[in-house]
Amino acid sequence: MLNRVEMGKDGELAPLLIVHGLYGSARNWGAIQRRLAADRRVIAVDMRNHGESPRADSQTYADMAADLAEVIAAEGRPMDVIGHSMGGKAAMVLALTHPGTVNRLLVADIAPVPYPHGDVNAGYARAMLALDLGAITTRSDADRLLAPGVPDPGTRAFLLQSLDLKAAPPRWRLNLDVLEREMDAITGFPDLTGQFGGPALFLTGQMSTYVRPEHRGPIKALFPRAIFARLPGAGHWLHADAPRPFEEAARAFFR
Repeated sequence: MLNRVEMGKDGELAPLLIVHGLYGSARNWGAIQRRLAADRRVIAVDMRNHGESPRADSQTYADMAADLAEVIAAEGRPMDVIGHSMGGKAAMVLALTHPGTVNRLLVADIAPVPYPHGDVNAGYARAMLALDLGAITTRSDADRLLAPGVPDPGTRAFLLQSLDLKAAPPRWRLNLDVLEREMDAITGFPDLTGQFGGPALFLTGQMSTYVRPEHRGPIKALFPRAIFARLPGAGHWLHADAPRPFEEAARAFFR
């Protein structure tokens, strides 16, 4: 089963499952998870090949949705679900293929469509794989050595959250070989029929281009009760760019 970080206690609200994006982990959501756990039980997971979860030979959305369904089955009742980016796609596939597991679905800055940036994301995996981990003793060392392959400082900072500097030698908390190989599946989306009839909020960053007006048709076809909202001043990592507004939007929707 996936590695889980659990906070909060059972209460009036349904338990909440948080699903991170590519190259992330449950720890990326710690602050929001703690605040949302003030009045409910909240579980954040490390997806397969990420964080402390098991390593696997594939990263398809069918597999990821099955992993999430196993977590919900262990909980013993349907859950509300937040999924960001890759995790948002996995959460959508979960809602569409495992009926009865999801109460309400919040999809953060992603649509059920293929995206063209697979080469860029695979390039990040290659840059991380090329890093000489034996030459690294500090995070600033890693940042300097990773810069040629990942020029954007914000992206580097995000990726380096998955570098375990306490290990000897340092290690990535990512199965980079598989993630690079499976990038077409990760940036794609399976051809699914059927619909999720529950409430769904597609929450996007105002400065992000991941969810475009032409994506509303495919979203509505699969999620007929979908509603749309934007967070001002936020980009693709909207939960990090605008954590308080993200939390407020989630609370309002799940209530």
